[in-house]
Amino acid sequence: MKHHLMVGTWTAPGRIYTVQFDDEALTLDLVKKTNIPEAEPISWMTFSHDKKAIYGAAMKKWNSFAVNSPTDIVHQVSHPVAGHPLAPSADTNTRAIFVLAAHKPPYHVYGNPFYKHAGFGNVFSVKPDGALDTNVQNYEYDPHTGIHGMVFDPTETYLYSADLQANKIWTHRKDAETGQLTLIDCLEAPAPGDHPRWVEMHPSGKYLYALMEAGNRLAVYVIDERTHHPVFTHITYPLLPSGLPPRNKYRGDVTFTTHSGKYLFATTRSNHFDVTGYITAFKLGPSGEIERQLFINPTSTSGGHSNAVSPCDFSDEWLALCDDQLGFVEMYRWRDETLARVARVDIPEQGFGMNAIWYD
Repeated sequence: MKHHLMVGTWTAPGRIYTVQFDDEALTLDLVKKTNIPEAEPISWMTFSHDKKAIYGAAMKKWNSFAVNSPTDIVHQVSHPVAGHPLAPSADTNTRAIFVLAAHKPPYHVYGNPFYKHAGFGNVFSVKPDGALDTNVQNYEYDPHTGIHGMVFDPTETYLYSADLQANKIWTHRKDAETGQLTLIDCLEAPAPGDHPRWVEMHPSGKYLYALMEAGNRLAVYVIDERTHHPVFTHITYPLLPSGLPPRNKYRGDVTFTTHSGKYLFATTRSNHFDVTGYITAFKLGPSGEIERQLFINPTSTSGGHSNAVSPCDFSDEWLALCDDQLGFVEMYRWRDETLARVARVDIPEQGFGMNAIWYD
């Protein structure tokens, strides 16, 4: 079977790349390069619940695209980052960095600015065709906030945010009718130097995993069944092998469970192009408890700004990995708790490639 994935870029000019993976021939090919508004490169993209639209975090904008087919992608609309009055200004470094789409109605889209003036999350309603419509809420975090990743619980009642800049984990409750958010909890990261960058939730809704960018470790939280607040278990796992020379500084990147919820993958990036990043895997129990860390393997390059792993959403067998040091997508097969690279496509173009999203 042939599967299509879409990938964005860190820097201008804006483009969406469609790559095709053949899971029998084990080949990976670029099949379409779609030009989008030049000043709106997408550093993080996601699909709508029905995969008929793509939403992008695009420098000073949030944008949306109709997906008519893997090779027919059409720009719908762009909206400026909102919240702080200086956030959309060309004179500030505020940047749209992460976007999350609801999979339950109302199908709102939730975006996070980053760097300065990023103390508000932006919420947009969508039109019937999936296009971004109206900025319905700008909910407040903290003046020092820089959210880099969010995740809903399985019921989409609670939203958990990783605050890299303010070193916190936030919990909001989503109103089922309006889709708007209300703050219910804010928790300091386990250590002052952790800087949570990413959060992932087990499909059971019982465990939350927070990936620490500066701490280069994965912290395990259990979800309180009464309050739905995350509670730190005092269990952490390293994202790097022991004994690395101190000159090599690393940045934890992303973490995702596989389709079944039986495994969790996480990555970290190197700040030096002559040193690799790493990918690690964990075996999870039925409720999401980590049973064991399986390995910490080097990736092909530092990963650049990316090294983002993207497990497919229909089985546990395939994982894509993007790099923007050289510009490529790699495909890995996960079988018998062994990870093997089976295909790669090099796309050495400006800013390619950030995260891969699985269309089919």
